[in-house]
Amino acid sequence: MSEIEIRLETTGNRGRYVVSRPDGIAELTFSLLSDGKILADHTLVPAEWRGQGVALKLVERLVEDARTDGRKIIPQCSYVAAQAQKHPEWADVFVQ
Repeated sequence: MSEIEIRLETTGNRGRYVVSRPDGIAELTFSLLSDGKILADHTLVPAEWRGQGVALKLVERLVEDARTDGRKIIPQCSYVAAQAQKHPEWADVFVQ
């Protein structure tokens, strides 16, 4: 996968970042909380896409949007939490 196009979809206080390809969909789902925080609750990438950086790109977009919107991320999803630990430069947007 050379170029990854990420689409943001929201309905009410729920949303997801989506990568759609003919062979599947990858997503990072979240909830917008009333206190201005984002609860990142699930990341799913098709098995055949793993190792191509798709999940990381979804988290990078989440971080970028959180910074733009002045929100903090609660990493309930284990993958998002692991990436937060691996990227100390994102500490400003993650709830500790």
